[in-house]
Amino acid sequence: MTYRVYTDGGCHGNPGPGGWAYRYVDEHDQVVSQGSGYEAQTTNNRMELQAVIEALGAHAGLRPLTVITDSRYVRNGITDWIHSWKRNGWRTSAKQPVKNAELWRRLDEASAGVQWAWVKGHSGEVHNEACDAMVQAELARHA
Repeated sequence: MTYRVYTDGGCHGNPGPGGWAYRYVDEHDQVVSQGSGYEAQTTNNRMELQAVIEALGAHAGLRPLTVITDSRYVRNGITDWIHSWKRNGWRTSAKQPVKNAELWRRLDEASAGVQWAWVKGHSGEVHNEACDAMVQAELARHA
């Protein structure tokens, strides 16, 4: 069986209160599990990263797995930028510390063997839209 996990994160204000969400689906497009959470003061990028970290932690050994995110920050960071950051001691090409390095390290450790895909946000993809709705519900619940 193959699986996909959709993730999303966002804030009201940036920084501000934030939420994250994930949804696992199987090869028959059936929802296997989902989860969401909230942080009182955070950023959009941190919530996007936290969504994937939480998803991978929920089903750590579930493979083969494709993570589908609407965040280019997450997808580009984990598939491209992270290699340079690690070589450069967690510094950017401008020699500045990598923002959210502690989350990137956690994601790097958790994502062995994972495939990555990007989907345009708010484009009608049902599972991505469900994750966005869960993020909004978390924000509303804590408003």
